[in-house]
Amino acid sequence: MATEKDFFAGIPKIPYLASAGAQDVMCFKHYNAEEVLMGRKMEDWLRFSVCYWHSFCGNGADPFGFPTLHRPWNEGTPMESAKKRLHAAFEFFTKLGVKYYTFHDRDMAPEGSTLEESNRNLDEMTDLALQLQNQTGVKVLWVTCNLFAHSRYMNGAATNPDCHVLAYAGAQVKKGLDIAKKLGAENFVFWGGREGFLSVHNTDVAAELKHMANFFKMAVKYKEKIGLKCQFLIEPKPKEPCKHQYDYDAMSVIGFLKHYGLDSHFKLNIEPNHTTLAGHSYEHDVVMASAFGMLGSVDSNTGSPDLGWDTDQFPMDVKNTTLVMKTIVEQGGLQPGGLNFDAKVRRESTDLEDLFIAHIGAMDAFARGLRSAVRIIEEGLMTNMVKERYSSFSHGIGQKVEDGSASLEEMEVFIKQNGEPKVTSGKQEKYEAIFNHYI
Repeated sequence: MATEKDFFAGIPKIPYLASAGAQDVMCFKHYNAEEVLMGRKMEDWLRFSVCYWHSFCGNGADPFGFPTLHRPWNEGTPMESAKKRLHAAFEFFTKLGVKYYTFHDRDMAPEGSTLEESNRNLDEMTDLALQLQNQTGVKVLWVTCNLFAHSRYMNGAATNPDCHVLAYAGAQVKKGLDIAKKLGAENFVFWGGREGFLSVHNTDVAAELKHMANFFKMAVKYKEKIGLKCQFLIEPKPKEPCKHQYDYDAMSVIGFLKHYGLDSHFKLNIEPNHTTLAGHSYEHDVVMASAFGMLGSVDSNTGSPDLGWDTDQFPMDVKNTTLVMKTIVEQGGLQPGGLNFDAKVRRESTDLEDLFIAHIGAMDAFARGLRSAVRIIEEGLMTNMVKERYSSFSHGIGQKVEDGSASLEEMEVFIKQNGEPKVTSGKQEKYEAIFNHYI
């Protein structure tokens, strides 16, 4: 790809080298895009995506320190640096061999002093993005609107007590949906970072939830009006920046969607770091969303559960990736969603190659997880053990419970005839030992 400048000069396209050694970190040792597992290429099971905000907009600053990542593409006027950033990103995508990327509207183009100026900036930048997509074959996994950073959204966007602010958010989402159609985005994400509250004393929770639901209904109507063919996703998170966010976890979001009749229009984009912030295990929300047919995509990262905030680290734990991939394979894949690396290099990882090393390591971790998950599923040992554990629901009174035809009276008759149930071991340690065999 010809660009005005090679931002990653000296770094070739990342190869797959299964025989590479421990210190060979600029190659894939496990991710073989063309390898076929259970009738599908590895790249199609995994559908990797690079996120724009952390990898190309992040500068390493934190609440206690100044920027540490001084990127060559962040030089010049806001629009000049935006164009450099886009060229750098596509150079990175092609050298890494990833087919998808994700972005917020305000990552792609700087916000102007008016909505009209912001939209013009976005039009200009997405013209360039579309050109680079056509040149490289890289696609948009999903688009989202930044409805949390600007001061106007300090009290929320769709849940703001001031309808003037909600209207601005609506206008911004309208443009975001237009851009999603223009770029052929396969999904559109809503993340409610400010949709929640810090104090119940000044909050009408019922009104805010209703307004948020009506906001989503407006988005559904406009999507249908313009003929946008993409999947809508909501991304749960329990807190940060709000003390309590309405989209707390998978079950909270599913309940909200069903209550307001929106469950046929949305699925969930699960970020495991958010899941652990909610007090759950890494895989919990992936499993729960899938169980309800609501798992649409995964923001593939991890956190440090001993900390109380969203650290957005690259996922390197193969046990975690195996649990996630087992769920994904069992539901038949994530398409049109994918595995988006909503992760950032540590502020101490200042070399440009660190950006590659982080993604390569995470992609290899998920490739290993996929292989392990496929072995677990194909050999069927754990599946058969679970099936046997629930076998009492395959006949007799259990079958009637299974199909919903049983009554409490029948429960009473059954117990009078059969007496006290025997204690049956759950064999948790056996399951864990067998699972470890596949890692």
